[in-house]
Amino acid sequence: MIHRYRRGPTRRATIRYERGGEEFGRVLAFSDGLFAIAMTLLVVGIDVPKLVDQDSVGELWDAFGDLIPNFVSFFISFAVIGRYWVAHHEFIGRLKAMDNGLIGLNLIFLAFVAFLPFPTALLGNYFENPLSVASYALIVAICSLMEVVMFRHAHRRGLMSDDMPEAVFRFGAIASIAPVLFFTISVPLAFWHTGVAVASWYLVVPFEALVLERFRPDGADEFY
Repeated sequence: MIHRYRRGPTRRATIRYERGGEEFGRVLAFSDGLFAIAMTLLVVGIDVPKLVDQDSVGELWDAFGDLIPNFVSFFISFAVIGRYWVAHHEFIGRLKAMDNGLIGLNLIFLAFVAFLPFPTALLGNYFENPLSVASYALIVAICSLMEVVMFRHAHRRGLMSDDMPEAVFRFGAIASIAPVLFFTISVPLAFWHTGVAVASWYLVVPFEALVLERFRPDGADEFY
């Protein structure tokens, strides 16, 4: 079902798509399809090695060794995109409706998710190049930031199924912004040491587990 409501006397009406309607389902199907394609394209970026002696085990083994950075970047990005899909799935599951503003924000978010295979390929081929690491970190930071923007929009516009207390909303927003901070900080770190920059990405896990959990407000367990 589609509802229209006006945001002000000079603004055009906002279209609202209720859960269970065809339009709501189309947005969800499009999003899931794009995630699947982006994750598939990660492996497409890994070229099969070309051997001089096609029967040589040693030559193929050496070629595998050269591809280790590509394999590492693939699994890192597969985990990153998979994490975004899980978070997006949970976010959509809590919506009772979408409006055209949220759909637009979702498209921006998906654009950067779809772009991730390119910096992933850069990371695999030029791991020691600080610009490749910085580029990857920047795109991931933008993806995480768009999650926060969509979450805020849905909360402010009353699109969530359950009324979320303001303290719980702030806790969720801060938890979502943590990856943005860590990946953004890694950008200048990459120009000092690429390995340290990549290692800093994993600090978000203990940060969320050890720091954020200490400030979990009452009632947050119902939403997170």
